[in-house]
Amino acid sequence: MRSFLRPRAVFILSLFIFSLLTVVLGERGARGDSGPIPDNARAKGYGTGWECKRGYLLTDGACAAVEVPTNAYATTTSFGRGWTCARGYRLDGDACMAIKIPPNAYLTPTGDSWKCSRAYRKIRTGCVAVEVPTNGYLADSAFGLGWKCERGYRTVGKLCEAVKVPSNGYLMEASHGPGWKCERGYHAVGETCAVLALPKHTHLDYSGNNWNCDKPYRKQRDKCVLF
Repeated sequence: MRSFLRPRAVFILSLFIFSLLTVVLGERGARGDSGPIPDNARAKGYGTGWECKRGYLLTDGACAAVEVPTNAYATTTSFGRGWTCARGYRLDGDACMAIKIPPNAYLTPTGDSWKCSRAYRKIRTGCVAVEVPTNGYLADSAFGLGWKCERGYRTVGKLCEAVKVPSNGYLMEASHGPGWKCERGYHAVGETCAVLALPKHTHLDYSGNNWNCDKPYRKQRDKCVLF
């Protein structure tokens, strides 16, 4: 039995190794990693094998010329289209179309899109002027309203209204929300700051406006108990 299985195992192993070498060598040939250097190719700058020159693509083991459309340029990659659109143009099917830049906008550094100038924000395909309300200022962000309220004011619709800070409260650097926060040891109750009552076995939390239980107590509703 052993004399029968051993030659069979050797045969299966040999067949596996042969198949693996066939696949590897086939892939190397498809990538241009082996064999003589064909026309319009060059030796790789690192490792072994060759690669197609700029303006040519690897096709069936050879380097075929790339048809570069108007307003595009050939790339050095050996895959994909082999070309990309020039700055100020965008891909549209197999062509490069000019990017239409609206008034009060500019071409981005990448060269494939546009952005509104400062004091303008994007609305659909154009740029409209940002209307800054009284007690507001232009924001650096191109998103949102395009403006923020000055310190001491908060955003209410399209206006900046003065923040009314209650006793035991202070102004916050935020244009949204109430615009104020209660001092440590107080908590917000409507438009006022009330003293925070601490139950037994508790201490102020990190915010200073609420409490946590002392160890080993745990919170249960409005008090701290042992479990």
